[in-house]
Amino acid sequence: MVDISKVRAIDIHTHAEEPCGCHSDDGYDELQATMAKYFRAPWSHPPTVPQTAAHYREQNIAAVIFPVDAERETGYRRYKNEEVAELAAENDDVLIPFASIDPHKGKLGAREARRLMKEFGIKGFKFHPTMQGFFPNDRLAYDLYEEIAAQGAIALFHTGQTGVGSGMRGGNGMRLKYSNPMYLDDVAVDFPDMKIILAHPSFPWQEEALAVAQHKPNVYIDLSGWSPKYFPEILVKYCNSILKKKVLFGSDWPMITPERWLADFEKIAIKDELRPDIVKGNAARLLGLS
Repeated sequence: MVDISKVRAIDIHTHAEEPCGCHSDDGYDELQATMAKYFRAPWSHPPTVPQTAAHYREQNIAAVIFPVDAERETGYRRYKNEEVAELAAENDDVLIPFASIDPHKGKLGAREARRLMKEFGIKGFKFHPTMQGFFPNDRLAYDLYEEIAAQGAIALFHTGQTGVGSGMRGGNGMRLKYSNPMYLDDVAVDFPDMKIILAHPSFPWQEEALAVAQHKPNVYIDLSGWSPKYFPEILVKYCNSILKKKVLFGSDWPMITPERWLADFEKIAIKDELRPDIVKGNAARLLGLS
């Protein structure tokens, strides 16, 4: 169990990746190499879960970590949720496991979610509408949401543009339309007790994301995927005011390192008294750790 009193921050958004070359036939390594160039990351294939844990331990930061199940839409075989959870359990001083299930799996996915929460202590689920090829308010996902809500877990959704497939032919099949955060307004209405995180500054729909998070008590925003120095002015304004208890530090590791994000965050116009909550306190309360 992460000891919140001992870490300086909680990164709500990090990715679990398998060792390089596990599935050399499906194009995943090429995708990761292209994304590394897009984000100017210093590697051609991302760090493994144990390497991630070592980095976060060195930085004295806790991290929520998850895979992305998008094999139906992309053909990239998923990193098994059980394996990620087991590796997180081996490093539970810094890692907090989320899982990912393609919502197209319907009731089968709901049963998997229930088992993962009960047997592996999974605290939330990552959805990537663009990679998984679905609108978040499509009823095909509702069996899965019902199970997540029933167990008091968190649903974290990618929103806005994505670096996945950026610059690749046809965007590597990624359709940006699925990740408009306004679709999550319906989900927040239909599941008012399910905690929802809108991931990233939601370009080009930033104001939509802010509106949903302000209007719906169960909706939060993570600030991952962008260096804070590029945050739009309106996002900074909301962080300093009406959403000060609902915005969360996230890096999007390994594309952006937590230490780079935190260093850039120090340089933007956030009120000093709000910084502790944004980098740790808000996430600790949302995760039930404080």
